[in-house]
Amino acid sequence: MFTSPRYATRGVNTTVPLELQIILWDCIDSMEVTEKDYLQVFKLTTDGTIQHITHIQEQPPYERTLEFRTDNPITVKIFVIDDETHTTMLLAEEY
Repeated sequence: MFTSPRYATRGVNTTVPLELQIILWDCIDSMEVTEKDYLQVFKLTTDGTIQHITHIQEQPPYERTLEFRTDNPITVKIFVIDDETHTTMLLAEEY
């Protein structure tokens, strides 16, 4: 999973800086699990200038949190869905 062509919706492209999108794709690529769920969930929150990213999948259970300093932190929930022909990154409200 997650090896097919990758796309981001208009909502992601207008809300999430490209550098942050690249970090999210890398989070999926670097997962150390026996199997990746077709649905990956990212919860982005802020604390001042600190960006928090919580990456979750349901089956098999997986959770990882990243934190880093940035000038433009954002708060948003993002889904990445793999349907075997393509992979799409979208805002939760676009689902």
